[in-house]
Amino acid sequence: MKILVLNSGSSSVKYQLWDTPDKGVLAKGLVSRIGIDDPLHQHKVNDREIEFAPDEPINHEKAIQLLLDALVSPKHGVIARIDEIDAVGHRVVHGGEKFSDSALITPEVIEAIKECIPLAPLHNPPNLMGIIACEKVLDVPQVAIFDTAFHQTMEPYAYIYALPYEFYDEYKIRRYGFHGTSHYYVAHQAAKMLGKRIEELKIITAHLGNGASITAVKNGKCIDTSMGLTPLEGLVMGTRCGDIDPAIVLFIMEQKNIDIKATNNLLNKKSGLLGISGATNDLRDVLKASANGVYRAKLALDVYCYRIRKYIGAYTAAMGGVDVLVFTAGIGENASPIRKKAVEGLEFAGLILDDDKNNRTVGIPGDISAKDASARILVIPTNEELVIATETERIVNENLN
Repeated sequence: MKILVLNSGSSSVKYQLWDTPDKGVLAKGLVSRIGIDDPLHQHKVNDREIEFAPDEPINHEKAIQLLLDALVSPKHGVIARIDEIDAVGHRVVHGGEKFSDSALITPEVIEAIKECIPLAPLHNPPNLMGIIACEKVLDVPQVAIFDTAFHQTMEPYAYIYALPYEFYDEYKIRRYGFHGTSHYYVAHQAAKMLGKRIEELKIITAHLGNGASITAVKNGKCIDTSMGLTPLEGLVMGTRCGDIDPAIVLFIMEQKNIDIKATNNLLNKKSGLLGISGATNDLRDVLKASANGVYRAKLALDVYCYRIRKYIGAYTAAMGGVDVLVFTAGIGENASPIRKKAVEGLEFAGLILDDDKNNRTVGIPGDISAKDASARILVIPTNEELVIATETERIVNENLN
């Protein structure tokens, strides 16, 4: 089945064309600067990348048409006709409590995604734009794969905040969690690497990128995750603060005399590694500055890794032990110093890292545990697009065949 995988953002559409189950990615690309001047379309087939520069601003519908044109182009396309595409799989950030699984897109599903917009005002609207744009140019089944779905197995005691219960009843304020597609994928890959059934494992998955989250997966199900109502809660991230005393928000607003919009920007765009270091949200630059003795860079790393270590310890307690810890995403897969620093002091939980294995495992899967460790530490590159493609195939087959 040929499946177009789409991740529609407010100003970009990222895409991959998959041929499932065996032929993998046929082509991929990115249409960026949607709705503003100087749009750019980057299209890649094998190791060959082609760039196009549309001569006028484009919307999401035009972006979809551009990528479809590239896929069927005689010069750099991979299919002869658009009707070779069998289905489209969309990443949708927030499904609220409405979706604990991927869903075939219907008018009712579109309305449900719209109802979740207050919970993800920056993400769900452009996700919907991608869906609606595809409806206009493609007559194929579409499937929504939700970032929040994997976390819907949490018990109420794990997702309810200690606020007046009416806020949950009326506004559905609760912990939802994100990066669910990635956590699902690497947890299942970890079980495969260990040759065990996921239903018999206690797994902690650490998705560490510019956005970062940790999830506790017990017997194949998420029992807790670090992100909350929004992706702001939890770990220190590139520009997000993660866990803070809520009263700090009120204090800053009063002292600086700033409004909600400015405060939201402060917490999401100016905090995290950027806020502490005062220089950058790029971990590579923070590592270099720390190695050169820059105090605030070293402090940023210390805070960053300490927060990861606390969550690993907390989720070990929540599950009554841990069998495997998985590092994934850009930082988790590539930053061996972060992995080392994050697990220091966790020997009591059986998490002991082999320095040589850790240093050699960069951007590739591997077991970086010490031989005598009772729990395994794995590095597993994430592949959210693969999950979207396989989920799309599954949902289409279940609903239409």
